Amino acid sequence: MSTSTDSVLPDLHIGDGVKSAIDWIYDNLSPVLDAISTSLLFLVETVTDTLLALPALVMVVLFTLLALLVRSWGFGLFTLLGTLLVVSMDMWEPAMETLGLVIVAALIALLIAVPVGILAARNDTFSAAVRPVLDFMQTMPGFVYLVPVVIFFGIGVVPGVCATIIFALPPGVRLTELGIRQVDSETVEAGEAFGGTSGQILWGIQLPLGLPTIMAGVNQVIMLALSMSVIAGLVGAGGLGQEVVTSISRLDVPLGFEAGLAVVILAIFLDRLTGAIGQPTGRSLVAMVRSRRAAAETVLVDVG
Repeated sequence: MSTSTDSVLPDLHIGDGVKSAIDWIYDNLSPVLDAISTSLLFLVETVTDTLLALPALVMVVLFTLLALLVRSWGFGLFTLLGTLLVVSMDMWEPAMETLGLVIVAALIALLIAVPVGILAARNDTFSAAVRPVLDFMQTMPGFVYLVPVVIFFGIGVVPGVCATIIFALPPGVRLTELGIRQVDSETVEAGEAFGGTSGQILWGIQLPLGLPTIMAGVNQVIMLALSMSVIAGLVGAGGLGQEVVTSISRLDVPLGFEAGLAVVILAIFLDRLTGAIGQPTGRSLVAMVRSRRAAAETVLVDVG
């Protein structure tokens, strides 16, 4: 029995319009989709083959040395024990497949997110326009992204990469914008007073000072990419996600636990690694601005 409200409101089928748009893209942009598919597949296979080129134990040593170099002995020990556990569980190859997918998806997401975040930080109108789009992308369930990419690219690695890029992109934009906007306006004005161009201020002051926040965005992009890469196992993306899906379909508890544990180890490694890399070191323009401000303040104090 229909209510009075049902009879007043129009019967909208927004999903039908979205389907029509997807069908139009598929019918008219097939060459573009094929080029994207070929390029992404080549990138993922190249990165994965590189990670698997050396024996697993050699890669374990390299990952451990990287952990020691960028962070601490504790992180190095965790990396050594964790990666050895992944090898002993026979999860090394799927783990490297997942890592290859995450690396490619995260890099592409960051290549899009960082410039968009910079533009949003420097243009309030653009920021206001892009904010609801980011809100929509972040609140959309990850599984929903799998539907259009499967239509466009079929089953396999490519739809997994595309869904991962879209899912992981928003925090990169938001935290890049936040990192630049939170830079002290007086420091920026001092740079302008000393004759710094817009580009010099961006690269010499805003990006170095905003780097910790931007790197937090990089960290979030990588973490979201890893989580989505596991979900992408549902569409045949391979890696640890495929192992998880297989364990669910077979009710194989040991396989599911081992695959999940490998995901956790990989997530902790990437989280700690990105948390340590990229701390601001080169701040020549910032140092110049601050030193001259300090000198000017000293002169004013002496005169006073």
